[in-house]
Amino acid sequence: MSDHTPEPEAGREAFIQAFRRHAAGVAAITSLAPDGRPVGFTATSLASLAATPPLATFNMARISTAWPAMTVGNRVVIHMLGPRTRHLAQRMAGDHDVRFEGEHWHPGPDGLPLLDGVTAWMIGRIIAVHPVHQNAVIVVEVVDGGLGEPDEALLYHERQYLRPGPTA
Repeated sequence: MSDHTPEPEAGREAFIQAFRRHAAGVAAITSLAPDGRPVGFTATSLASLAATPPLATFNMARISTAWPAMTVGNRVVIHMLGPRTRHLAQRMAGDHDVRFEGEHWHPGPDGLPLLDGVTAWMIGRIIAVHPVHQNAVIVVEVVDGGLGEPDEALLYHERQYLRPGPTA
């Protein structure tokens, strides 16, 4: 057994390097802020938690401009993205002041921001918020949704949005 104590920065760097090589699906989360403004962000942490009841989770930074909308009982829209909607992933990951400028979205059920052209969307009610350091795990119960046109998968890998290539 080594008596070497790793430096905290070494763990952070190992984490960043490893997760850059871990491909993840791409989704966009939208909601309404307490003042009624649309808010949203790109998420690569979306996961199914259960089918009965239909539960999903995603993670986010508590410094996000969308954070004030992440309260128990509030609703969100989870959008599944494909290569055709890569521009939405880039927009929702970019400058928060312009994420909803333009005609790439419209008010959906209950006025929630619904992004156009997505492969699928789900409306969820936030049932739990678990703060962890400067971040949080959000648990959502899916209450409605719909399908868009089929598309290939969109993955986030090595800081790029990619379409999977052929299998060996």
